[in-house]
Amino acid sequence: MTDFAPRLALASLSGESDADWAQAGGEHADAAVLGGIALDSPSRAAARKLVARGRSEFLPREPAAFVDRQLASLEDAPIRAGINVRSATPDPLEEVARICEDRGAFLEINAHCRQDELRAVGCGESLLADTPRLAEYVRTATEAADVPVGVKVRTEVPGVDLPALAGVLEDAGASYLHVDAMDSEGLVADVRAACGLYLIANNGVRGREAVAEYRSYGADAVSVGRPSDDPTVLARVREAVDREFDPEGIEPPAEPEP
Repeated sequence: MTDFAPRLALASLSGESDADWAQAGGEHADAAVLGGIALDSPSRAAARKLVARGRSEFLPREPAAFVDRQLASLEDAPIRAGINVRSATPDPLEEVARICEDRGAFLEINAHCRQDELRAVGCGESLLADTPRLAEYVRTATEAADVPVGVKVRTEVPGVDLPALAGVLEDAGASYLHVDAMDSEGLVADVRAACGLYLIANNGVRGREAVAEYRSYGADAVSVGRPSDDPTVLARVREAVDREFDPEGIEPPAEPEP
């Protein structure tokens, strides 16, 4: 399997995170998660309802072909690309996983979005409450292609034991977990203790304080969400990531000339 070890990722924003967005962030970030993309009929119907009430969504006529074009346009970009996908059934993940393998990309299963329309068809956050089905999604993708497969999750979902779920997903073949910490940042440490997955922490990452906190909880990386199109924020986070995750790689300040 291709190595997966970004330190700073750009988190997907529905209807906004496309190849141009990823290219723009390539100066600062190591990876960018495009999407989310609704793959099957139920998830696409839910996305259309979201658009009808004013949300921005990707709704290409042929989702898999759209994913392929987007990833192809980033093959020479200075950033590792991935795709966040929604589906009410696991089968569509097979084709997208193979596309990701062909394009040197990674695949992220969306178990994060909490809109009622998506949960009603079994997408997004509803997958967190159905551990066997979410594990099946991971196995479907990993068995279809040799590609890093991750899951985007959120904390503070009633009835969900996230550390226990992380262990199940690791056993199913996942490579990483992308955790939206909400207001429960400390739970990242519990997830770290429960699994060996590569752990990306998300929420409130704007500078060194948040990066240092997530690093102290055992995160392997952080991601930037809403301000991912702000180069000032990205530059500040990049500096913080380099200092917190790779301090030996920071060049010392030049000695003043006599």
